[in-house]
Amino acid sequence: MTGLRTTSLVLALITTALSAGLFFVWSYSVMPGLKRSSDRTFVEFLQHTNKAMLNGWFALTFGGAVVFMLLAGALLLGADSGIRSAVLPWVIAALVLYIVQMGITFGVNVPLNDDIDKAGAVDKIADLAAVREHFEAKWVRWNNVRSVVSVASFSSLTWALLQYGRHTGKS
Repeated sequence: MTGLRTTSLVLALITTALSAGLFFVWSYSVMPGLKRSSDRTFVEFLQHTNKAMLNGWFALTFGGAVVFMLLAGALLLGADSGIRSAVLPWVIAALVLYIVQMGITFGVNVPLNDDIDKAGAVDKIADLAAVREHFEAKWVRWNNVRSVVSVASFSSLTWALLQYGRHTGKS
């Protein structure tokens, strides 16, 4: 059982790290770079990226984090009380933070992505500046929030795994 707990914690950590990294990269490089681009480039890039982002790797990473955290939490319920009390609260904190990030994603960022896609082909959009205006500031603000929340989730899992190693002698 120890091996399965360790594996689930490691997989939760990896998938959460990849999600946090993705959102963070958009915060510190992609969106600041796009801020310097024309309205046409901005809208066209986001429309293409929205389509490219929806793939199996993203699904595995984004959804896998929750699955692996839930699995790790369930497996920790069967651990001895010292391990459970040292590790489970951090896994729960990571899960709650990750769910907050998912709420932001599905509640704010995805609807904005859908809006920019619904605007149509860039050649047929009469007012590219208005499409960008509707999207940019709100999307960036909430992506920055979900970046911080995702990094906090990753940090909680990191601490959980360190505590697990400490309590099982596998550090």
